[in-house]
Amino acid sequence: ILRSLVKIQYSRNDVVFDRGFFRVRGDTVEIFPAYEEQGVRIEMFGDEVERISKIDPLTGASISSLHKTAIYPAKHFVTSRPTIERAVATIRAELADRLAELKATGKLLEAQRLESRTNFDIEMMLEIGTCAGIENYSRHLADRSAGERPACLFDYFPDDFLVVVDESHVTLSQISGMFNGDRARKLTLVEYGFRLPSALDNRPLMFDEFLALTPRALNVSATPGDIELRLSEGVVVEQIIRPTGLVDPEIDIRPVRGQVDDLLNEIRIRERRGERVLVTTLTKRMSEDLTDYLQQMGVRVRYMHSDIDAIERMEIVRGLRLGDFDVLVGINLLREGLDLPEVSLVAILDADQEGFLRSERSLIQTVGRAARHVNGRAIFYADRITGSMQRALDETGRRRATQQAHNIEHGITPLGVIKSVDQVRFSTRVADAREGSDAREEDRATRRVAEAGTGRYGSKQDVEAMVRQLEADMKAAASALDFETAARIRDELFEIRAHSDGKTVKSRGSLAGIKVAG
Repeated sequence: ILRSLVKIQYSRNDVVFDRGFFRVRGDTVEIFPAYEEQGVRIEMFGDEVERISKIDPLTGASISSLHKTAIYPAKHFVTSRPTIERAVATIRAELADRLAELKATGKLLEAQRLESRTNFDIEMMLEIGTCAGIENYSRHLADRSAGERPACLFDYFPDDFLVVVDESHVTLSQISGMFNGDRARKLTLVEYGFRLPSALDNRPLMFDEFLALTPRALNVSATPGDIELRLSEGVVVEQIIRPTGLVDPEIDIRPVRGQVDDLLNEIRIRERRGERVLVTTLTKRMSEDLTDYLQQMGVRVRYMHSDIDAIERMEIVRGLRLGDFDVLVGINLLREGLDLPEVSLVAILDADQEGFLRSERSLIQTVGRAARHVNGRAIFYADRITGSMQRALDETGRRRATQQAHNIEHGITPLGVIKSVDQVRFSTRVADAREGSDAREEDRATRRVAEAGTGRYGSKQDVEAMVRQLEADMKAAASALDFETAARIRDELFEIRAHSDGKTVKSRGSLAGIKVAG
């Protein structure tokens, strides 16, 4: 058993019992699978398994008995012994060729570095089945030829699959640049003896390879780029009409001089209506300084740029939609993929500064953030009209005219998109990942309290049953020394009793029966 666990990348640690580890105590083996919340205990008598049970990893208490169990690998890199031995043979052959090449050109330091590093990796692979940076030997492990493309997810799809490329004007450009960026970095590692040349074959797909693997592709974008327009050969379907009848925002052009004061006045108007505002600047420093100024003027405002991690960005977007603040200042993150029906104004500062952030596509995408509000409007602060601005104005005007004509023809009155708090929370549920189970438990607790107050649980007996269950959960949490959870359940019990239609709900247990920190 122990050898098998080591082969699938589990490590023995008799002190710390954590995911991916196992420990041995006499005839008992305890394993903490890398993908589970609970551990597994295997009790032996000689060579026979007497009992298998799930255990609490903190207390070691048995939770349930199992007839059988399966333990899956602790890491992604799990390769059979014959495959590793075959790969090691080809790695050694390549190493010998590369060392001869380096020594012939007088690169003795690089040769020594490559030899020691590669031999260490080989020893690690032979001993434990993996090594740091094993992906750089993927060509040998997969038995591919030099230059052959790596396997990818597309290889596992049926022959008639369809690829939908969302925001294709960005995605296709990134795909086309991935190979060159990866190769430029790894060429340096190969040149200075940090990696074998075969490391270059652990790479993204070339753009031509991607196209060959995706013969049926649907590129979706409000501002299609040159690549997809060329690939589509003129086969373009426009989706301009919205089911809600909403039209693209009107665009005002105002002078740069006094733009902050004018923006503040527009923000005040939206605050009184309960609407939200997006503001885009050119640099991180400008966004932070503008946020500081608006806060000093009493505006509820936050900023968002690339220094903020992805989860916090979703928290900020959720806060804007729920009305925790009224204004969000950003740079390039307020473009594609944001569903913000509460936003009625998009203000673009220094719109006449021609460049990537003020290109035609950037301007159209940013203006589109206000397209889901019935009062949607955009303001370009500029002293001149650049080519990008003019093209953005023309395209937005064309779409707006088409939408208005359709509404008049069919007697459609534009309707704003209104979403409940629950819908907003669901659409931004990625933000819950930071709090993890605590956030989910708090949501459940709030829901239980509300349901008890509205009588949704039905009779008094139903509420009493819920209280008894929560008391049991509270005591179990306290016994496991999880005092934060126990304290939260205790507070929830107080809330439920207070909201049960003014009635005191008693149970066989008692809240006074246990004291919890907090």
